[in-house]
Amino acid sequence: MRHKHALPVAALLLGTSALAGTVPATAAARSEPAGPLRILLTNDDGYDAPGIRLMFQRLTAAGYDVTIVAPLTNQSGAGTKMMSATTVTVRHPEPRVWAVDGTPGDAVSFGLAEVFAGRAPDLVISGTNFGPNVAALATHSGTVGGAVAALESGVPAIAVSTGGLTVPVPQLVLNAMRPTNDFTVKLIDRLRSHAKNGPLLPPGVGLNVDHPVVGADGTGTARGSALTTQDPQSFLKPHYTDSGDGTWKFDVKVVPQPAEQGSDAEAVAADKVSITPISPNWNTGPAGFGKTAALLAGLRP
Repeated sequence: MRHKHALPVAALLLGTSALAGTVPATAAARSEPAGPLRILLTNDDGYDAPGIRLMFQRLTAAGYDVTIVAPLTNQSGAGTKMMSATTVTVRHPEPRVWAVDGTPGDAVSFGLAEVFAGRAPDLVISGTNFGPNVAALATHSGTVGGAVAALESGVPAIAVSTGGLTVPVPQLVLNAMRPTNDFTVKLIDRLRSHAKNGPLLPPGVGLNVDHPVVGADGTGTARGSALTTQDPQSFLKPHYTDSGDGTWKFDVKVVPQPAEQGSDAEAVAADKVSITPISPNWNTGPAGFGKTAALLAGLRP
């Protein structure tokens, strides 16, 4: 899955380290879409979490037309889950803000069907998430799940997260969200400069962006950016203790492994922004498909 669309996106983001600067005015002027970019902003930390509010402020300051459609409550770790209930509670606490009592996928589904009914947004952004979403963390991430829900509906999507590979220090992560959001605006500008009034990303392709925490106070600038693949490792090691009464105590330890070359984990560990192309399906890619076909050759019911 993680290799299928890498080449088109690599071409689109050729020279990703240049994102530390600005898009040339001539390029932006040549392909500037009519009217402000319309963005559906979601997350998995909840509609009023600091990360989504800071992102809303930054995107709005950049001139984008932004509407928050996000979970009513914290849905971290919800992955791609979507409700199967027949009703959903939705609140509209303030202009341009909708709070859906469900998962990030539910919020995006409602946003596309109702808030943006008749005219889909140009882009869905999910974040900024508190903490990283690299390696196996991304697989179970509600932040990434919100982006996947958009991609399934044919809408370009970017998941955005802030954090390193160590136990997070809350204030440092919050501070690092500002350079994260600045980078996100530069990334969007890069995509717009190549879009020529068309889709911001190739069909069925999204981006999972992870920004490290840099500097003593978290406000430092990342050491460039890298187009990456999702590292195959799992950082989280569960531990269960039998209480003897039918219940088990549960805790999780973070146990980092050596990062795979070219992976998101490697980039973040090197204080670089990781940009991983993602797809809204579970295809393994040509290599995995070919090996599986060889294993199953001749199998009959």
